[in-house]
Amino acid sequence: MSNMLDLKQYKTIVLDCDGVVLNSNQTKVDAYYNTAKRLGGTDAQAQAFVDYHIKLGSIPRNDKIRYYITEILKVPLTPELFQEYMDTFTEILDETLMQCEVAPALMDLKNKTAQAKWMLMSGGDQSELREIFPRRGLDTLFELGIYGGPTKKTEHLQTLIADGAIQFPALFIGDSRFDHQASTGAGLSFVFLSDWTDMPDWQAYCEQHQITVVAHMHAMLGH
Repeated sequence: MSNMLDLKQYKTIVLDCDGVVLNSNQTKVDAYYNTAKRLGGTDAQAQAFVDYHIKLGSIPRNDKIRYYITEILKVPLTPELFQEYMDTFTEILDETLMQCEVAPALMDLKNKTAQAKWMLMSGGDQSELREIFPRRGLDTLFELGIYGGPTKKTEHLQTLIADGAIQFPALFIGDSRFDHQASTGAGLSFVFLSDWTDMPDWQAYCEQHQITVVAHMHAMLGH
């Protein structure tokens, strides 16, 4: 694997958060389900919320919550109701993000790619990530910063390339369809990490698009 991927060539490495840096995809699924239940949703409504979240992948939660209220609950979207869902989701998620596993090879990968600057780019809420990562002692790994929702990854990439923060050649390490589309659309190389992904049809998708697949971060180091 390491022969196919020369990590030394990259000046910038962009990492997705959920399923790449943190083993938090199931955490996010549970947070959507429990948010729906805590605010009076049925099991079926909560499951529909989860299904929509998985279908959309790395899209900021704002869009998913709006969809849940208008299309699944079929009630009027008011600022108060929207905020109630956002606050509940944040509260549930915060408890669990502090506990979920960090990729075991993260520091090894950092050391192996000392020539590159790192950036975290997530579909998760930006202000939340910028609070949690320092609390977990992970923020210093990302010299180029931590970026998230509600701004979409495509927009972040466009801005950061335009202002010179992302230097090429650049690599994006992700675990979703949207990670692949956003990064390659912006001219970055892409590697798909499969062990923690919650993308249902990832094998077929990666084969169809001839994507480099690595089981976990250790494998990128040739372990």
